[in-house]
Amino acid sequence: MGKVRNILQGKTTSPAFVSPDTTVFEALELMFERNIGSLLVMDHEKFIGIFTERDYARKVILKGKSSKEIPISEIMTENPLTVSSDSTIEDCMWIMTNKYIRHLPVIDDGKLAGIISIGDVVKYVIEEQEFIIGNLEHYISNSK
Repeated sequence: MGKVRNILQGKTTSPAFVSPDTTVFEALELMFERNIGSLLVMDHEKFIGIFTERDYARKVILKGKSSKEIPISEIMTENPLTVSSDSTIEDCMWIMTNKYIRHLPVIDDGKLAGIISIGDVVKYVIEEQEFIIGNLEHYISNSK
């Protein structure tokens, strides 16, 4: 099975990020514009957390707070689970499934390298299986 680096190499867009003082409303606007479900929170060059749709639903809406007033730093997930570029896709699937998360920041040598989503993982697995099946079909048809 592949590695996280294989997914990152295939990504065509850069990760979206905000600063800790960005309001929740501004973050939601960015998520809408980019059609994404999470944002990385960066304090200058340092990765400090992640903000997801789940954070919004559970920490703003359900608590009756105003998204136009609250900074991301108040509701982001600090110290989220992360992986490295060398992590296997299988490990990522295990983490995402057992920890009920959809996004994994990728940290290499203490620096943010990107982010992968459950959608990225599923797409990679499907493409890998299609490649293997294609090779097996070719092998079978050539061995007759």
